[in-house]
Amino acid sequence: MDGTQRKDIKSGQSVAIILKQDQQSGLLTDGIVRDILTKSPSHPHGIKVRLMSGEVGRVKEIY
Repeated sequence: MDGTQRKDIKSGQSVAIILKQDQQSGLLTDGIVRDILTKSPSHPHGIKVRLMSGEVGRVKEIY
């Protein structure tokens, strides 16, 4: 799953996100979802989440 559908993402799930500062390089950050920040049911660039570590980014992969 690619993380563009809000229904596919749950709190406590393992995901890979792309941080704002890493969008040019494409570097992904792994973590556990704490909060889902995007309110709409889908987003073409990925649903925005906050990880347990406090980092905020858009989901690119769901494990």
